[in-house]
Amino acid sequence: MNDRSTTPVTVIGLGLMGQALAGAFLKAGHPTTVWNRTAAKADPLVAGGARLAATAGEALRASPLTIICVTDYEAVRELLNGSDGTLAGITLVNLTSGTSAQAREAAEWAGRRGARYLDGAIMAIPQTIGTAEAVILHSGPRADFEAHERALGVLGTVNHLGADVGLASLYDAAGLTMMWSILNAWLQGTAMLGAAGVDAATFAPFAQEIATGVAGWLPGYAEQVDSGSFPAEVSALETDVRAMAHLVEESEAAGVNAEWPKLIKAMADRAIAAGHGGEQYPVLIEEFRTPRNG
Repeated sequence: MNDRSTTPVTVIGLGLMGQALAGAFLKAGHPTTVWNRTAAKADPLVAGGARLAATAGEALRASPLTIICVTDYEAVRELLNGSDGTLAGITLVNLTSGTSAQAREAAEWAGRRGARYLDGAIMAIPQTIGTAEAVILHSGPRADFEAHERALGVLGTVNHLGADVGLASLYDAAGLTMMWSILNAWLQGTAMLGAAGVDAATFAPFAQEIATGVAGWLPGYAEQVDSGSFPAEVSALETDVRAMAHLVEESEAAGVNAEWPKLIKAMADRAIAAGHGGEQYPVLIEEFRTPRNG
């Protein structure tokens, strides 16, 4: 395992997140090389002790560990295709946002050029990088992760999800699903209550309690999903769907958008039509597993 305080590191891509990543490595004592298409973005880092490489290829060759954080995977390929040399012996940690398919394609591409490859997802804002609050997910060969785990750990709380290089992107997407679903639920309720003169700030603490309580159900519901058995221990889906109908009615009566509750009810209606009305809510996993057009 490399020594956390001495491993040379390269950071390619100096947007707000890239600058935060490079700054954390510098603060932790790593010799840090940086490169960005717009070189001026490196000025504060150079002033802090970083070395600015003239080309992406030079930046890659400067360190055994390279962190890439750019706009998209197309930009990653352009950078590495123009790196004017072999990538043998280099570990690439790609923290660029993308899909799991793109991550797997990038891993194959890097492997053909002799590089080790880890994909990652940053579940944090730039201001938290370098603290335990910043969670950074990694996927790919465990040995490659462990070889640089201590160095990567200066960026925040790092987790290795598995050998499938696409897992970090999948977890990222699943996390976004949770985030937007919670926010959409809150916005729906806020719109309904707002029609009755209740402001968002008044509703927010109650909504937070509900979200926290529902989160507590997840481990038990996960057991049902994994076992494929959905006994109605709390409530049957056919009971839940009546409450969904009330949510649609309340939304329409309040004069607010009812698309979101109608979508939930439509999925539940299909599950009930398939014979699952007497089972518990997680039985809807089959609806989520079934692709539908439109």
